[in-house]
Amino acid sequence: MKDKITTGVWGAVGGAILAMIIGFNWGGWVIGSTARSMAAEVSEAAVATRLAPICVEQFNRNPEKDKNIIEMKQKDSWGRTDYVKEQIWAKMPGEKEADRGVARGCAELIMEAIS
Repeated sequence: MKDKITTGVWGAVGGAILAMIIGFNWGGWVIGSTARSMAAEVSEAAVATRLAPICVEQFNRNPEKDKNIIEMKQKDSWGRTDYVKEQIWAKMPGEKEADRGVARGCAELIMEAIS
């Protein structure tokens, strides 16, 4: 009887380990901290996507818009993001500084509009 119980316990332990390996590697299981991190990334991207058009509108109201377009065209994509971040267009009301995601989205939208 003791041998049957020992075999059953080891079978259950092995099955649990196998289930965890399959679940975490191929089943899409994640631990809580990973899920929170993923949720934060998705929510930040969603907020930046919603705020980027506001940044573009602020850019369009800028009296030096034509000069800014020329300067942006001379930069690569990373430089454009930094350029927009330095301007006041990407800074949203109540924020101390511009968000990089908003600046990136804003730069992309501006370049699409002037192309």
